[in-house]
Amino acid sequence: MDTILIITILVVIFALAFDFINGFHDTANAIATSVSTRALPPRVAVIMAAIMNFIGALTFVGVAKAIASDIVDPFSLNTFAGDVTGSVVILAALSSAITWNLLTWYYGIPSSSSHTLIGSIAGAAIAAAGFGILNYTGFLKILQALLFSPFIALFVGFCMMSLFKVLFKNTNLYKTNKGFRTMQIGTAALQAFTHGTNDAQKAMGIITMALIAAGWQTGDDVQDWVRVACALAMGLGTSVGGYKIIKTVGGKIMKIRPVNGAAADLSSATVIFGATMIHLPVSTTHVISSAIMGVGAAQRVKGVRWGVARKMVLTWIITIPISAVMAGCFYFLYSLFF
Repeated sequence: MDTILIITILVVIFALAFDFINGFHDTANAIATSVSTRALPPRVAVIMAAIMNFIGALTFVGVAKAIASDIVDPFSLNTFAGDVTGSVVILAALSSAITWNLLTWYYGIPSSSSHTLIGSIAGAAIAAAGFGILNYTGFLKILQALLFSPFIALFVGFCMMSLFKVLFKNTNLYKTNKGFRTMQIGTAALQAFTHGTNDAQKAMGIITMALIAAGWQTGDDVQDWVRVACALAMGLGTSVGGYKIIKTVGGKIMKIRPVNGAAADLSSATVIFGATMIHLPVSTTHVISSAIMGVGAAQRVKGVRWGVARKMVLTWIITIPISAVMAGCFYFLYSLFF
C-alpha cells in the first residue's frame, strides 16, 4: 500500500480519535453547571449534550477552514522535504494532542483541547521545516482569540450576573431557583450546541489539511463525509462523559446555584458562538471556566476559589509549549519510519 495513503488513513483515524476524546474531555464544559445545580441528572445531561454537540458540529465549517490553513499553509507542507513530510507533520500533531488530552483528562484537569491542537500543529511543523513554515498572520490571529476570549467571557459573565441581580432582586428566592433550574436545561443545550459548532470543527480542519497535504484535495472546503464522521465522533465521545472534569468545573471554582449556572451558560455560549461566527477557534474550557468566575465575582469576589483558578490558568499557559515540544518529538520519531 502507498505510504502516503497509509499515513493519511492514520491521520483520519487519529483525528476522529481526537474528536472522540475531545467529546468526553470537554463534556463537562457544557453540562457542569446544570449537573452541579441538579437541574439535570448526569446521565440525561450527557445524552442531551451528545445530541446537541452532534447537531452543532454539522452546522458550521468556518473554524475548520481556519484550522486547515491559518496555522500552516497545507499547500506548502510537502514542498520542503518530500512527498510524505506534510502528512507526517499532521500525524505527529494529532499524536501529541491526543496524548495531552488523555493525560489532563486522567488527572481531572480542565485543559484546553484547542490549545493543545494548535500548539501541536505548530510544533510538528517547526520540527519539520523551521519557524518559517508558520503562517504568522493566521497563527497570531488564532492565538489572540485564545488569549482574549477568556477575558471577554469573564467580563460577559460578570455583566450577565449583575443584570440578573437587578432584574430578580425582588423575586422570591425559592421561585427564582426553581425557574432558573428549569431554564438551565435550555442553556445547557445551547452550550452543548455552541461547543459542537466550534470544537468539532477542529478535527474537520485537520482531516482537510491532511487531504490537501496528500494531494487528494485542491481547496479548503470540508467534504461532507468529513463533517458527518467528525460530528459522530464528537457526539459519541460526549456520550461517554467526563465526570472528573465536571467536578472541577462545576464545583471547585465556586458554589453554583441555578441563577449562577444559567448566567454562566448564557455568557459562555454567547462568546463561543460569536467566535464561531467569525471563524475563530476558541477554548471552550477556558471560556466556560472564565464565565463561571465572572459570574462568581459579580455575586461575591471572595466566593470564587481563585486558587483553583490559578492552577487552571497555569495549565492553560503551559499547554501550547508542552504540546509543541511533544509534537516535535513525535515528528522525529515518525520520520524514522516514514
